[in-house]
Amino acid sequence: MRQAQTTQIKAREQIMLAARHLFAKHGIDGVTLRQIVEASGQKNHGSVSYYFGTKEALVRELVAEGARLIDTRRNAQLDAIEAAGGPIGIVEIVEVLVYPSVGLAEEMGGGDDNYISFAFMMMLNHRDLFMAAVGERWNSGYMRCLEHLRRLMPEMPSEAKNQRFVFMGAYLGSILSLREIALMDRSRPHTTWSADSTLDHFVETICAMLEAPYETEHDDPKPRRKKMNGVVGSIGLVLD
Repeated sequence: MRQAQTTQIKAREQIMLAARHLFAKHGIDGVTLRQIVEASGQKNHGSVSYYFGTKEALVRELVAEGARLIDTRRNAQLDAIEAAGGPIGIVEIVEVLVYPSVGLAEEMGGGDDNYISFAFMMMLNHRDLFMAAVGERWNSGYMRCLEHLRRLMPEMPSEAKNQRFVFMGAYLGSILSLREIALMDRSRPHTTWSADSTLDHFVETICAMLEAPYETEHDDPKPRRKKMNGVVGSIGLVLD
């Protein structure tokens, strides 16, 4: 009985690993259930339906798995920073946004790091499905980061800070996706993306965007929304 349960857990993990890899590379619309079954090494073509029910249910579980891990990491780092009396600088929070989103594979069944590229593609092409899978549950770390940033950023209207969060979110998701895609390519070296200093430099560039002085001549006389429409903390997107 115990061996059968272990076999089922292993098969389920293999399906998730194969599906995430294929979805990150081709998007969920470009991958069939048969391809997932074959890539996972399962002999039964109904195995995806057996373990997950539907392709959409599999996608939802993949989204939630990575979002939960990133959110847990972020909250742990924020707890430590706050316990030490911080944060005192923007860089501390930007590091919390960046580093918990890399090196996920070891805690997600192995293989390549591909969750961010999978999630970013989902956000671009299936936003509603992604938002439904993440919901409010796995956004708490990201929202805590935004609250600290609002306090630490230079003086500017709240609308301007929200706008910078939109820029930051798109930048964060796209760069981390590009990094994952490059590192999955074994055909040639990718020295920029593999260098230890790359993520440090990336953090510096995000800080520069957030810390740049706000020029009053940027003010737009037209009224703006004061509340953002959506926040997707797992990959860093703020949607306006």
